[in-house]
Amino acid sequence: MGRVDGKIAIVTGGANGIGRAVCQRLIEEGARVVVADMNAAAGAAVVAELGDKAEFVTLDVRDEDGWQALMDGVLARHGRLDILVNNAGILATTQYQSIDDIKLDEWEAVQAVNAKGVFLGCRAGVKAMKSGGGGSIVNLSSIAGLVATPGIVAYGASKGAVRQLTKSVAIDCARKGYGIRVNSVHPGLIDTNMGTESMSMGGADPVENRKKRISATPMGEAGVPLDIANGILFLASDEARHMTGAELVIDGGLTAV
Repeated sequence: MGRVDGKIAIVTGGANGIGRAVCQRLIEEGARVVVADMNAAAGAAVVAELGDKAEFVTLDVRDEDGWQALMDGVLARHGRLDILVNNAGILATTQYQSIDDIKLDEWEAVQAVNAKGVFLGCRAGVKAMKSGGGGSIVNLSSIAGLVATPGIVAYGASKGAVRQLTKSVAIDCARKGYGIRVNSVHPGLIDTNMGTESMSMGGADPVENRKKRISATPMGEAGVPLDIANGILFLASDEARHMTGAELVIDGGLTAV
């Protein structure tokens, strides 16, 4: 039997990178997955690869009405929601994010996706899950939500917001007896398009910056999307039945030093 056999899942930002890996692992372990993403072409391609246990829905996580439509559709088609992975996020819209350089519109753009998007997802997910007897929400934060990020100040602040929101929603749901677990995952350097983009932030040489990041990682290598997907699979499954409000750090030991 699969670890999430028969469960209904939504994964935002599911068309590429970590999100795509999460969709694949959930399906491999028995779930039916709604791939939610702004990129319709990429989403359709992923669903074609993943097979008949995947379906695609266009979603802008900043859109309150879009979240409502997504949840209404999932409940109408499947009768319940068991797993929500709030994975969609952006790094930046410019290369400079120090407090000296960042503009207000840059700050707001990053918060709108990374913080507001997760808030809307949690709110919609809790409403859908509590009527069906509970479920698991997994929010993608980052080690940037745990340590200082002077070169990507907006991104770090947004991921810190995700970390704190996760704990607050987790305890609220637990105390109300909803049966909804809410946990956050904190990746370090992961080989994705976003990970590659982060290496050139602030005008840094991406090759040299990557070498420095890897040398600072005790395990001596970058992670891959599957590393994160496996952690999310655990939190989504009943194996993590006694975990809520927790932080799962997957960073090769970087923040333990």
